[in-house]
Amino acid sequence: MNPADLEFARAARGFMPDDEGEALHRLAAECPVDGPFLEVGSYCGKSATYLGSAARDSGRVLYALDHHRGSEENQAGWEHHEPDLVDPEVAKMDTLPIFRRAIHDAGLEGTVVAVVGDSPKVARFWSTPLALLFIDGGHGEEPAHLDYESWTPNLVAGGTLLIHDVFPNPADGGRPPYEIYLRAIDDGFIEFDVVGSLRALRAP
Repeated sequence: MNPADLEFARAARGFMPDDEGEALHRLAAECPVDGPFLEVGSYCGKSATYLGSAARDSGRVLYALDHHRGSEENQAGWEHHEPDLVDPEVAKMDTLPIFRRAIHDAGLEGTVVAVVGDSPKVARFWSTPLALLFIDGGHGEEPAHLDYESWTPNLVAGGTLLIHDVFPNPADGGRPPYEIYLRAIDDGFIEFDVVGSLRALRAP
């Protein structure tokens, strides 16, 4: 990752540690099959700058999917709530403007395609095979499992599945990302890399 791209990615707003973000870029750059990338859960664009940089350098596109109203853990009263991201006109979270600015500042508007909507609803009408899928959407039980069920069928054989916030120890974090990671193993995905809470698996 070149120094300018790294600077933009590290400066982008979000909760992803630098080592995991840099691993995202590396794993995307090393993706062994053809096709576009898709991330579920873009928030303010931090992960999209890492993945988007790799997509641009390999002549691919990154679809960045999010409803931009914040996940359960981003709402008022929860640990990761950021009050300045609430649109006062509608009293709801709105991370889309921050996301768009991050992608613009990183020079990735020609590579990162924002898809604004509900993940399962978008997946219902999705038909494009994916080379890489990054799941980092809602961490509640239903949203996480629906993301897994909705999107992994679109991943081509040999493609890369990345799951964020996988914590085997319950004391370290919520269970749903770990649960879908276990489902992936049961479904024949092969783990090939681990960086922090990021798990990388190869599609069967």
